[in-house]
Amino acid sequence: MNMKRRVILVLVSVALVFSFVASFSGCSFVDKKAFLKTPSFSSEAPKDLPAEFSILVDIYRMLQDDYVDKDKLDPKKLSQGAAKGMLQALDDPYTFYVDPEGHKLEMTAMEGKFQGIGAVITIKDQVLTVIAPIVGSPAEKAGIVSGDKIIEINGKPTAGLTLVEATLTIRGPAGTPVRLLVLHADASEPVEIEIVRAEIKIDSVISEMKGDIAYIRITQFIKSTGNDLRAVLQDVIKKGAKGVILDLRDNPGGVLDASIDVCSQFLARGIVVDAVDDDGKHNPLRVRPGGVATDIPLVVLVNGGSASASEIVAGALQDYGRAKLAGSKTFGKGSVQVVREMEDGSSVHITKAKWFTPNGRPINGTGLTPDFVLELKGDELVEWAIDYLKKLIAAGVISAEA
Repeated sequence: MNMKRRVILVLVSVALVFSFVASFSGCSFVDKKAFLKTPSFSSEAPKDLPAEFSILVDIYRMLQDDYVDKDKLDPKKLSQGAAKGMLQALDDPYTFYVDPEGHKLEMTAMEGKFQGIGAVITIKDQVLTVIAPIVGSPAEKAGIVSGDKIIEINGKPTAGLTLVEATLTIRGPAGTPVRLLVLHADASEPVEIEIVRAEIKIDSVISEMKGDIAYIRITQFIKSTGNDLRAVLQDVIKKGAKGVILDLRDNPGGVLDASIDVCSQFLARGIVVDAVDDDGKHNPLRVRPGGVATDIPLVVLVNGGSASASEIVAGALQDYGRAKLAGSKTFGKGSVQVVREMEDGSSVHITKAKWFTPNGRPINGTGLTPDFVLELKGDELVEWAIDYLKKLIAAGVISAEA
């Protein structure tokens, strides 16, 4: 089977949104010709595949000979099942197969609009876990928070479900309910929560002037984030902003390109992130010139729900001394995925590389430690950041890269 030429580079946000936001994760599965053209149980795998793959051909032939319900032997469904199982065997939650219906959903979500409950999930320690709810979503309003474990969906256990299966089970048409059995991070017993799905539009960049300090929150990295941020920065600078708070808390990541665009608004030059593949080959991604806020005092807020693209931005700004990080340790999702679209409309997400900050710090599994580790939550941390920036401004300190 030939792949389409389109390849999308993403950071599959730690996850998929319950309603399938990437966010955002090649190689092909065994194509169906391999099942059909190879003759019998003693057959060898095609020359371009390891010999071990002949077992797939053997199993298909056995089914043709012995299976009681021959009308169920749909080569398309069986090949999709083989693809799903092959990638699942890698035990990498960010490498997986998505059927054509699921791929349409994820591509729609990347545009910033979808139907579902609005939360981002991953499989962590083999348990379906919430990375972060989307701001203003039904999930957030229902009390879903970062670190929650989803034990059941509509009464069925989530153990054994792939990330894609869980996502497609939880998402659904606006106005319909879904029941989740949730174990909150600070609880000993799970609780059942019913959430009514809605159409969710992701407002990627939210801003507010707090006196002469601009508060800017990026909720997720989608295609438009870089342009949206640039417009917001131009606006707040015109309004007289003397400092910027960049809030990346509970931002699960998203499109890699958007993280480069965001960093480029605050850095004049340099490497944003270094992606290293399995051969040790380095692919440094650099700042794009023309940023509008390269010398304004800046502080970045992070927490355990800050992941992937958020960690790229925070790590680069921290390495260059452009901004201090405040809050709690980040999630630690430091890998890059490619999404390869298949001829039948399905897709394969594959971890392509691991990334490192400009100073060579690994993030995967470790996360970023803030310069100021604080237990403050919500607006309390924002108030701390305002006071911090006012002190910098009063002292005449300009936060800029070394």
